[in-house]
Amino acid sequence: MRRTVFNEDHEAFRETIRAFIEAEVVPVYDEWFAAGQAPRDFYHKLGELGIFGINVPEEFGGAGLDTHKFEAVLYEETARAGVQFGGSGVHVLLALPYIKMLASDEQKKRYLPKFVSGEEMWALAMTEPGTGSDVAGMKTTAKLSEDGTHYVLNGAKTFITGGVHADRVIVCARTSAPSAEDRRFGISLFAVDTKSEGYSIGRKLDKLGLRTSDTAELAFVDVKVPVEDLLGEEGKGFYYLGHNLASERWGIAFGAYAQAKAAVRFAQQYVTDRTVFGKPVAHFQNTKFELAACQAEVDAAEAVADRALEALDAGELTPAEAASAKLFCTEVAHRVIDRCLQLHGGYGYMNEYPIARLYADNRVNRIYGGTSEIMKSIIAKSMGL
Repeated sequence: MRRTVFNEDHEAFRETIRAFIEAEVVPVYDEWFAAGQAPRDFYHKLGELGIFGINVPEEFGGAGLDTHKFEAVLYEETARAGVQFGGSGVHVLLALPYIKMLASDEQKKRYLPKFVSGEEMWALAMTEPGTGSDVAGMKTTAKLSEDGTHYVLNGAKTFITGGVHADRVIVCARTSAPSAEDRRFGISLFAVDTKSEGYSIGRKLDKLGLRTSDTAELAFVDVKVPVEDLLGEEGKGFYYLGHNLASERWGIAFGAYAQAKAAVRFAQQYVTDRTVFGKPVAHFQNTKFELAACQAEVDAAEAVADRALEALDAGELTPAEAASAKLFCTEVAHRVIDRCLQLHGGYGYMNEYPIARLYADNRVNRIYGGTSEIMKSIIAKSMGL
């Protein structure tokens, strides 16, 4: 089936990204994997390549486009090569929508040029120890000073992707207590400078997968945040967070589909080259049937991911549709990658093979951005159940 989601501009971008990955990432990726993070200067290279500025207005140094299709190409090409671009994904997929939606003109002038160049890397700090998906249960507070010039931030966050290298973090904090009618009331968003006194990075978390993506615990002790760094209106943070969930869940869905597609490619290469009992593994009927079944699932996931992408670009992707795409694509990826690892035999369990790393990287897709169980609840509610 012919895909219609990409045009010649996207394919030219694909060629550029593929060449960049081969030259700048593949030769050093094992070093990143061992270190547990990509080096900070790598993000400057991504900035120079223009990746951070695609959806940023031209007046702030970006390309001024309004599309997620270049991000989609990036998902496919990194998966195809069996690599990750460190924590840079949250910089574009998670942080940028909040800046574009909430920042004042003055804030955009301060934030966006450095965002585009990679001079300032951004992260999003929402999850807290003990609260998980219950955002409304957060305990981090931001209290306005008596002279009204700054907020005083206190609390802790965990599972913050990009948290080690981040220069600014969008921190969700309570500016007032929840009301009796609405426990989601009173949450605000702040663009916190990580060099602020009282801001500290705790452990760099040791994860099962996504090893090159720095994920950290953060702590705030009497951190002074200038009122000029409040994003949007005070107290509306929970509403803002919900507004961007569709794009976040699309990103996870598309990334999972891309991983599944890559897994089939890795397995097909392996069974073609690997010989047992005097002939290639690819010659056995079981191998053919397994790969054929995986390819059929990938084809279906690609159609779902592409349809969600078109809807997202058109501003029509509903929360239920995003949840459905995420649920389907991540569950497909789970099944396909597991079967493709099985076709590698014992070597599939070795980290030197990309399928092993892909297996570990993929597992979190059914957890973050809302678990599969949460996705089912959203879909069921949209069905009137």
